[in-house]
Amino acid sequence: MRKEETVEFTTKKTSYPYQGRILTYMSGVDLSCNKLTGEIPHQIGNLTRILSLNLSYNHLTRSIPRTFSNLEQIESLDLSHNNLNGKIPQNITDLFCLAVFSVAYNNLSGKIPERIAQFGTFEESSYQGNPLLCGLPLPKSCGSPPLAPKAATDNDEDINFVDMDIFYISFTVSYIVVVLTIAIVLYVNPYWRRTWFDLVETWMTSCYYFIIDHLPKGFRH
Repeated sequence: MRKEETVEFTTKKTSYPYQGRILTYMSGVDLSCNKLTGEIPHQIGNLTRILSLNLSYNHLTRSIPRTFSNLEQIESLDLSHNNLNGKIPQNITDLFCLAVFSVAYNNLSGKIPERIAQFGTFEESSYQGNPLLCGLPLPKSCGSPPLAPKAATDNDEDINFVDMDIFYISFTVSYIVVVLTIAIVLYVNPYWRRTWFDLVETWMTSCYYFIIDHLPKGFRH
C-alpha cells in the first residue's frame, strides 16, 4: 500500500502537516518575498474559498481592494512590508473567520477599522509602521493634535513685539504733529505768540524764585 504524501500548509503564521482527502479543503496563496510591484488585483476577492493569503515583503502599491471583504473563509491575511497607501477598507471587518491580520509597515493612513468581533483582538503589531494611521490599538488618537505650547508662546511674543513697534511709531508721529501745530499757530497768530512767550516768561520767573527760596542760605549771594 502506497504511503500517502504529507503536505505542509501554512496559515495563521504556522505550518501544519496534512495528509489525505483533507487537503482538498485546504487552499491558500503565498506570494511573499517575490519583489512584486503594482497594485493588488481586485479579482483576488473572487477567491472566496482560500484560508490564507500572504503578500508580505513585496513592493505592492495603491490601496487595499474593497473586494477583500468577499474572502469569507480566510483565516490569515498578511499584507505587511509593502508600499500600500490609502485607508483600510471598513468592510474588512466582515471577515469573521480572520484570526491573523497584518498591514504593518506600509503607508496606510486614516482611522483603523472599528474594533468589533475578531478585529477587537488584533494588537498594535498588526498596524505598526504606518505613521498616518490612528485609533486603537495604536497610541495615536484620531483627534486634531494641539498646538505646541512653545510655538503658541512664540507667536504671542511676536504679536506683542509688533504692537510695541506700532505704539512707538504712533507716539512719535503724534508728538511731531502736536509740536508742528503749536509752532504754526504761534507763527501765524501774533496774539497767541505773545501770550505764549508771556506764559513761558512767567513760568521761568516762578521757577527761578521757587529755587531761590528753597536754596540754603550759604548758596545765596
